[in-house]
Amino acid sequence: MPVRMKDIAADLGISVVTISKVLRDHPDIGEETRQRVLQRVKELHYRPNVTARSLVTGRSYLIGLVVPDLLHPFFAEVAKSLARVIRTRGYSLIIASSEEDPELEEQEIEHMVARGPDGLVIAASTLSSAILQRLDEQQQAYVLIDRKFTGLSANFVGTDDIAVGDLATTHLINRGCKRIAHIRGRENSTGAKRLEGYKRALERGGLNFSDKYVILRETVDIESRLQGNFAMQRLLAMHPKPDGVFCYNDPMAIGAMEAILAAGLRIPKDIAIIGCGNLHYSDLLRVPLSSIDQQSALIGARAGKLMLSIVESKATPQPKSVLLEPHLVERASTARTSRQTAKE
Repeated sequence: MPVRMKDIAADLGISVVTISKVLRDHPDIGEETRQRVLQRVKELHYRPNVTARSLVTGRSYLIGLVVPDLLHPFFAEVAKSLARVIRTRGYSLIIASSEEDPELEEQEIEHMVARGPDGLVIAASTLSSAILQRLDEQQQAYVLIDRKFTGLSANFVGTDDIAVGDLATTHLINRGCKRIAHIRGRENSTGAKRLEGYKRALERGGLNFSDKYVILRETVDIESRLQGNFAMQRLLAMHPKPDGVFCYNDPMAIGAMEAILAAGLRIPKDIAIIGCGNLHYSDLLRVPLSSIDQQSALIGARAGKLMLSIVESKATPQPKSVLLEPHLVERASTARTSRQTAKE
């Protein structure tokens, strides 16, 4: 027979309520009692009956996460951090991938809702807010991450994407680049705002904006390296070629670097390149990649804390937006000086 809460209570000579409070990390339990309970729980391999707990609390203790790609390092980091935060309160994370397909994304969200999660965390691939409006009508709690929708009042955690584009492009300008290209993302908030930041930096730096140096990719989170490689090949065929490239994300930048090196050109001497995401392996590449750090782990943690505050609130709180500041991480792919460039 599985160990029950009342078995532990009888064994320790304390009440079931006390056991329950310890397991919920309630603050009014003394440390000595807390440690006695936790030690006995560990010894007996006790596992709470989730079904019984759900019947009592009205919660499933499930949080759903829907992202464009489970293999993308950015979303993997977000998921890891999110799971760590909600786990402390007894919640489990269930994850689905939309494969950057709006129809599949809608299906995955509907499948998750059918399982009765307490909340959803969504990095939306769709350009329409229709599915999110339905979630509002169903009173399903959700938090958007990374991408937001104009005109939709929703909880959101992400990075200042205008600052991302501005910071990356300004860095290339400061390194002496005069013809700066942008391999951009889709027509969603992140793609549009990073483009806006790119344009803003060019204008402030006295450089002309040219449409020909902006390459749009409709998929950016799946097959990212391949997309970056194809886009860079188009840029290399131009006359004159760009001498600096800001890529929407790091995997696309890695693909772009592969195309540059395959063409016999040097990074950063011929073409400097910068990405976004600050992947853990960016400094291990053949040419370590400069990148804009979006604080992916912090995005996951803040989304988790926001979600917990929503699902554990007795009243529906007003939507909250959390915007994190990006940071430049300079590595070899942009490590040249404007003086060196001027001499060439």
